[in-house]
Amino acid sequence: MSLMITDECINCDVCEPECPNSAISQGEEIYEIDPNLCTECVGHYDEPQCQQVCPVDCIPLDPEHEESKEVLMQKYLVISGNA
Repeated sequence: MSLMITDECINCDVCEPECPNSAISQGEEIYEIDPNLCTECVGHYDEPQCQQVCPVDCIPLDPEHEESKEVLMQKYLVISGNA
C-alpha cells in the first residue's frame, strides 16, 4: 500500500524532505502523498521515513491503494530508473 496523510496533519513540514521519492507535497490545506510515487520507502529504507518523523502520527496506510512489497519494489525500480 502507499501511505496517506490524514486531517490531523499540522503542516509541520518535516515529512516532505524525508521522502526519497518526492511523493509528498503541500496540498491546499495539508500535505498530500502521491500514491503513484509512494513506495513506503521500499528500495531506500526498512521503514517509511515520513512515519518516523511525523510528530502527530497522521500517516497511515492508504486502504484505497493496496500494494504488496513486491509491487512496491517494482514501483521503486521504475521510479529510480533501475527497471
